[in-house]
Amino acid sequence: MGSPQREILCKVLVVGDLGVGKTSIIQRYVHNVFSQCYRATIGVDFALKIVNWDLDTVVRLQLWDIAGQERFGHMTRLYYREAVGAVVVCDLGRVATVESVSRWKEDLDSKVCLQNGNPIPVILLGNKCDQVPLGTSVSNLEQLGQELGFSYSHVTSAKENVNIDMAISSLIKEIIANDEDSEPTNDPTIIQPSLHPSVNKACSQCSRF
Repeated sequence: MGSPQREILCKVLVVGDLGVGKTSIIQRYVHNVFSQCYRATIGVDFALKIVNWDLDTVVRLQLWDIAGQERFGHMTRLYYREAVGAVVVCDLGRVATVESVSRWKEDLDSKVCLQNGNPIPVILLGNKCDQVPLGTSVSNLEQLGQELGFSYSHVTSAKENVNIDMAISSLIKEIIANDEDSEPTNDPTIIQPSLHPSVNKACSQCSRF
C-alpha cells in the first residue's frame, strides 16, 4: 500500500474594506457563482473548499470572510487566531479602499504569525478589474504589493471570474511550502488548527456571506 494522503487544514482570512467584493470572491472560488445581491457581512462568515492539490495532498481550505466594518477592531485578534494565510482585497475603482490596504496588512502582521514567528503569507487582490483600465491597474497593484511586502498581487474580477483560482492557488502553494518547512506535529500527516465552534455549521450551509 502507498503512503496515506496528507491532509492540510488551512485557515485563511479574507479582509478588506466594506464593499470591495470579499464575499463575491469567496462565492466565485467556492461555488463558481456570482450575484449582485449580497448583503453586507456582519462579523464573520465561513466557507470551506476541499482542494485535491496533488496525488499526495488534500487541502481543506477554510475561508474566513471578515466584515469590512470590523476593520482594525478589537474582535479581529480573535478572528485572526491560528490563520496560516490571508487575502487583502481592494476595489480598483475606489481609491480609498486601495489606500486602506497598507493598514490591513499592518493589522495582520501585528496580530497573527506562524508558529515559527514568521509573518503569515498574504496576497493582495485588486478586485473589479472589469470596471477599470487594466494595464495601469496591474502595474500599480504590483508596485504597491512589493512595497508593502505582499507575497503576490493579482488583479481580479469576481463577476467575470478573472484570476480568482490562480490567486488562491498562489496562496495555497506558499502555505504548503511553509508547512513542509515547519516542525512536525504529533501526526505529521495532518494539520489541525482549532476551529471556531460555528465553522462546521456555517460551512455546511454556505448560503450567505
